[in-house]
Amino acid sequence: MSPLPVVAVLNGPNLNLLGEREPDVYGSATLEDVRERCEVVASAHGFALDFRQTNHEGVLIDAIHELGASAAGLVVNAAGWTHTSVAIRDALANVVAPVVEVHISDIHAREEFRRFSYITDVAAHVIVGRGTDGYLEAIDWLAARRG
Repeated sequence: MSPLPVVAVLNGPNLNLLGEREPDVYGSATLEDVRERCEVVASAHGFALDFRQTNHEGVLIDAIHELGASAAGLVVNAAGWTHTSVAIRDALANVVAPVVEVHISDIHAREEFRRFSYITDVAAHVIVGRGTDGYLEAIDWLAARRG
């Protein structure tokens, strides 16, 4: 029996503070709550889940390199790096599997500097402003394309 295909959920800076940081913008769910909910949805679709968070840009890039050729899909919330990191964009451009860009808040309705994403043009799908449910929608989207 072959191992389950992996869906990777990669989270960038400050997302470890979910539930504490600006709950009026990001809600009260913690990152652990998000991981648990993603685990349930991934499992229901026959995926194994690889869920990570880092506050270090190079660590995120290394994770993208590590998982980019083997994962069935990547769900990426690069947080603040969305608007600043060409390096993360370039790493994602080389991912074989579909990449879904996720943002808890609606970045297009926030400060001007948050409205631009370096990731959007290399993502197969983008989900913004759906709260932490956006992660689950991203996994559902990947499962629907798996065939």
